[in-house]
Amino acid sequence: MTVTVPIVKFDQVEKRYGDGPLILDRISFEAQRGDFISLIGPSGCGKSTILKLISGLNPISGGHATVESITPENAAEELAFVFQEPTLLPWLTVQRNVEVPLKIRGVESSRRAEVARKSLDLVGLAGREEAYPRQLSGGQKMRVSIARALSLSPKILLLDEPFGALDEMTRDHLNEELLAIRDRKAWTAFFVTHSVAESVFLSNRIFVLSANPGRIHREVRVDLPYPRTEETRQSSAYQKLVAEVTLLLRSVEGPRT
Repeated sequence: MTVTVPIVKFDQVEKRYGDGPLILDRISFEAQRGDFISLIGPSGCGKSTILKLISGLNPISGGHATVESITPENAAEELAFVFQEPTLLPWLTVQRNVEVPLKIRGVESSRRAEVARKSLDLVGLAGREEAYPRQLSGGQKMRVSIARALSLSPKILLLDEPFGALDEMTRDHLNEELLAIRDRKAWTAFFVTHSVAESVFLSNRIFVLSANPGRIHREVRVDLPYPRTEETRQSSAYQKLVAEVTLLLRSVEGPRT
């Protein structure tokens, strides 16, 4: 019998900052290789904090967490982070921006250039290597940010609401492209979003979090087949799941005033 070791495991994880209030309370889950897990919940429920704990950027305050069976702090090279803003350096070209993390890791220049070009091709930006961030649209800047993360060949990709500032059409298109890239590269994803529709479209698992302190209120399994396309969005199964998750989210947000 084969025992499957989770790529990320949280066991009763808690987080507080200093002597402040509890931010996360007894978070427990196991993520398997290839999972695409979306985190959704009201503001302040700790979605982004969970990503920071997985990445080792912040230490846990209680419980136990492992990434690839070691502590998150020791597994940093297995992960890459895509933040809400592209955070590109305006004085560097697109290619040089993608090369930054490789340079930090000491990769030699010719190898950096090769990896950067391949990563940009993967996100549909071949031919824009010498452009500067000011010459790009918002969607193109986010593609560069994703290419920069993918240049590290991560086993786990952490995405903190990367498409939240984009218009709906651009976001939908990038969602489809993100899944197409994942199909080729097979990383595990943790994705923070405020969009129920986005979480259902991308994920095979959704964690609905409640706040004060943050807890996993419910896990929703998304059994829609991959690849997912515009036809997926039009299907009754997809729309039913969007309605289900929306009701769950409203139940943890409480009444509106």
